[in-house]
Amino acid sequence: MDLTTEYLGLRLAHPAIASAGPHSASFDGIRRLEDGGAAAVVTASLFEEQLLRENAALDHAFESTEESFGEATSYFPDLGERRIGPEAHLELIRRASEACAIPVIGSLNGVTTQGWTEHARLFEQAGAAALELNIFHIPADLATTGREVEDRYVETVRAVAAAVAIPVAIKLSPFFSATGEMARRFAEAGAAGLVLFNRFYQPDFDLDALEVAPRIELSAASEIRLPLLWIAILHGRLAGCSLAATRGVQTSDEVVKYLLAGADAVMSTSAALRHGPGHFAVLRDGLRDWMQAKGYSSVAQMKGAMSQRNVADPDAFERANYLRVLDAWPRDRAL
Repeated sequence: MDLTTEYLGLRLAHPAIASAGPHSASFDGIRRLEDGGAAAVVTASLFEEQLLRENAALDHAFESTEESFGEATSYFPDLGERRIGPEAHLELIRRASEACAIPVIGSLNGVTTQGWTEHARLFEQAGAAALELNIFHIPADLATTGREVEDRYVETVRAVAAAVAIPVAIKLSPFFSATGEMARRFAEAGAAGLVLFNRFYQPDFDLDALEVAPRIELSAASEIRLPLLWIAILHGRLAGCSLAATRGVQTSDEVVKYLLAGADAVMSTSAALRHGPGHFAVLRDGLRDWMQAKGYSSVAQMKGAMSQRNVADPDAFERANYLRVLDAWPRDRAL
């Protein structure tokens, strides 16, 4: 039974990857994910704006004393340009890449083009096997057009891909008007892989404190439907561009479905948070059992078997399926 797959040009023992999350934020956590059966690990994201805020706070600490006491800053060590950098994050990548037998993929969540490219180079120098760009941008300015947002994403991918030699994937938003065209543009800009889809954490209201509050909910298996649809549509249409699925992976059933749609790799964080890092071995073994029961000898053989271009009825992925869903609902339950 051959469970191997290729993602971003990396040969993986099986398709189940640990996506960016709390477990991959520390060296010990990454080692536990490897021991638990993950075929690769995406490190917890480095957020550029965190560095910007820390540097702004450092500047304020210096400047607030410079005018009142002339000798105050002489007690501080010489920090050059007084910049705080991503040293701890780079050290994590360096240690994990050297210690782990599985690929360690760096995750970068940036704001400016300069920040993306500079930190991407540092990730590469630290030993990351690949990069995952997690672009989180909410166009709250009502004057910003959809094409402006799309162009900003594409230029970011193009700049980072040109700055490093290691493969670059982008974790896509599900909110583009034309996901297929954007996928093609990203591939043409140099993306070696697409991760479908980013799961934005949206604010909620605290009715007691009357404050905007963050709410984090782990994904559920029902959330695979949207990425499943687009992976099935994109499979085989983006030459040289890998497809990774993320969202809703709780059991090996979701892994199987994503592979049948055409995914090269399947990522999860929620399942590991619910069940522990060892759940990746459960996902791997469940995939193997299903393949054996259905007569598949390799992941390559099953990959894309139910993609849009391979199923008997391609319309099932488009509008015609909406009518079938409505027709299938029992009439007496609609009363």
